[in-house]
Amino acid sequence: MIFIDTGALLAKYLNSDQYHKKASTKWRQIEKSKQKCITSNFVLDETFTLLGRRADYKFAAEKANIIYSSKVVEVVRPEYNDELAAIEIFQKFSDQKISYTDCISFVLMKRTKTKRVFSFDRHFVLAGFKLY
Repeated sequence: MIFIDTGALLAKYLNSDQYHKKASTKWRQIEKSKQKCITSNFVLDETFTLLGRRADYKFAAEKANIIYSSKVVEVVRPEYNDELAAIEIFQKFSDQKISYTDCISFVLMKRTKTKRVFSFDRHFVLAGFKLY
């Protein structure tokens, strides 16, 4: 199973993204291998907002519809205790300037026993996960 981070989604949809070519290759590999992928509603919130700002909001809404109807990516939502655990991580790594969304991702990855993440963010490595 692979956790999908914001950067992987942005790079997939934005040709101007510095990781677009690399992400496109990895997305094709994921689709061919039929690996189960998960992400969170927090990651999607971040993704759609940034797509709207970097492209436009109609484009972002189109991509939101594609992702929510995807058979490749399942959306996982944090529970109350997950959010409390994320606050602890947020505090622990405060010197690293890790986003709260990343902290939620770490908690959800632990809960779902997901060790790999499709991301370009070094913070996942700091938290003990493997980049895909």
